[in-house]
Amino acid sequence: MRLKISLLKEPKHQELVSCVGWTTAEELYSCSDDHQIVKWNLLTSETSQIVKLPDDIYPIDLHWFPKSLGTKKQTQAESFVLTSSDGKFHLISKLGRVEKSVEAHCGAVLAGRWNYEGTALVTVGEDGQIKIWSKTGMLRSTLAQQGTPVYSVAWGPDSEKVLYTAGKQLIIKPLQPNAKVLQWKAHDGIILKVDWNSVNDLILSAGEDCKYKVWDSYGRLLYSSQPHEHPITSVAWAPDGELFAIGSFHTLRLCDKTGWSYALEKPSTGSIFNIAWSIDGTQIAGACGNGHVVFAHVVEQRWEWKNFQVTLTKRRTMQVRNVLNDAVDLLEFRDRVIKASLNYAHLVVSTSLQCYVFSTKNWNTPLIFDLKEGTVSLILQAERHFLLVDGGGIYLYSYEGRFISSPKFPGMRTDILNAQTVSLSNDTIAIKDKADEKIIFLFEASTGKPLGDGKLLSHKSEILEIALDQKGLTNDRKIAFIDKNRDLYITSVKRFGKEEQIVKLGTMVHTLAWSDTCNILCGLQDTRFTVWYYPNTVYVDRDILPKTLYEKDASEFSKNPHIVSFVGNQVTIRRADGSLVHISISPYPAILHEYVSSSKWEDAVRLCRFVKEQTMWACLAAMAVANRDMTTAEIAYAAIGELQIDWEKIKAKIEMEITKERERSPSGQSSKNIGLKY
Repeated sequence: MRLKISLLKEPKHQELVSCVGWTTAEELYSCSDDHQIVKWNLLTSETSQIVKLPDDIYPIDLHWFPKSLGTKKQTQAESFVLTSSDGKFHLISKLGRVEKSVEAHCGAVLAGRWNYEGTALVTVGEDGQIKIWSKTGMLRSTLAQQGTPVYSVAWGPDSEKVLYTAGKQLIIKPLQPNAKVLQWKAHDGIILKVDWNSVNDLILSAGEDCKYKVWDSYGRLLYSSQPHEHPITSVAWAPDGELFAIGSFHTLRLCDKTGWSYALEKPSTGSIFNIAWSIDGTQIAGACGNGHVVFAHVVEQRWEWKNFQVTLTKRRTMQVRNVLNDAVDLLEFRDRVIKASLNYAHLVVSTSLQCYVFSTKNWNTPLIFDLKEGTVSLILQAERHFLLVDGGGIYLYSYEGRFISSPKFPGMRTDILNAQTVSLSNDTIAIKDKADEKIIFLFEASTGKPLGDGKLLSHKSEILEIALDQKGLTNDRKIAFIDKNRDLYITSVKRFGKEEQIVKLGTMVHTLAWSDTCNILCGLQDTRFTVWYYPNTVYVDRDILPKTLYEKDASEFSKNPHIVSFVGNQVTIRRADGSLVHISISPYPAILHEYVSSSKWEDAVRLCRFVKEQTMWACLAAMAVANRDMTTAEIAYAAIGELQIDWEKIKAKIEMEITKERERSPSGQSSKNIGLKY
């Protein structure tokens, strides 16, 4: 991935440009010390002066009023707040009319930010005050008073907290008067810029110590860069929280959310004082010290699946390479590519107006349909269908382009959903609630209605990441999730009358993934890479669970690695330095899953005898008990040396399962065939 820079030969501003802001993906406003506000149209490459400010107003920061959330039609921002050196902030319409000017601070107003709902504005200034204002510019409260100038401010994802700078310190202060304030030393020099992303809940900071750093919302350091040659003057998260950009003197850098750098560009811009991402997250604008506005497009993103490699070579062009025979296909699009996903033998691409669905068997004839709203923020795929998330809602489509369903729940904010908080399988959609992070909403994929009796899945502590298994019957669907204590849990998605228990599978788990071919789960556990070959063992016979695991030392992956994909028997892991590591696991457990799902018990036993591994026998023992095949269970338990089996306990458990299954059955007829197999 890299940045494609575009810079005019002659600057449009006579003095340094202090701030920039996008209205749409094709329109930008810039403000400069030459007192001009200039509008840039990227489609026509035209610029026009919107307004000339009075000579005593030097603009410092600009932030557009957020477009209303949850609306189907993409509305443009109609007004913005402009902070200036005269101690005022100005509410200005899109046409350049100053609606209101408000005396806000003694000395310059250094930053102003709307919250995500547009119901409140926070300003900070040279006087060290942090003030909260209403939508119309009425003072609500002075949140805090510092002895030093506050250079930057950002809202928390829920608009309930404010992050601001205080010299070398970062401070998170809730709006509630008596709530606990979080404060920590973040840099060795004065902190110049901060940003807080609403999707990943991570904080960016940059300062005069020439470093940029990534923090979590508890103030824990996740990444610290090497010192640059010059102070870092600007930082900004991409809207989806997957990337961020940093600006310095003659420097523009594109980074992954974990901190490592994708690309470094050295445009002749002077210091870049402000960076803004376009609404669709495909391009960056930078406010430069020499009067230029620098534009950069994100290109050369790459997607991989099995033997296919797809690269975004230009804004509207993709290259598909089959690594088996080096065949290359070029895919041309009418509009700019915004998001793409390659999985389950399909490539799904969303542009600003349409969605394209390609089959890996034929790249020449994509299926195309129009989008309800242009900016798709997330694409998730399952074997039978795929999910699109945009500003208006969540939509499920088949690979033939047929609309299937659109799940909804109270207080839904689609702008903060990502691959960690949404999961999709062939029959189920799971979404983590942002308002109460202990809750997971479960929906039927075919209808978009809440699953079963509509009861929510609730946990005792906040959930960080969720993942549905991909294979098997709907009644056996499982969901795995990691909570904030880094414990891994598993539970059934469908609950039949009696409350299904949530069972702990492991501790200190940082990332997880289900296989796309069978229900095998893998995760990175502290210093170990762990594979649960048959996670259902935890419900059948917990004592043999350790024997169904595969563990490998994970120290080679360094700090904070992340599982990218689990395709077939290959797991791809992204290390903290950005490099990809591929791990191959044994193919035999997947074959065993296949035999058991087809009730080929003799073949399963034969396979275990051929492989001669205790792990396989332990998996078969648990699978046999779960499927009530006692003959196979006895062979498997004997093979792993578990001869002191409490058969009465296992029989009692199976009888309970049979009773449950009879209760589930709509008629008594199917119940006649349910019983033990000897």
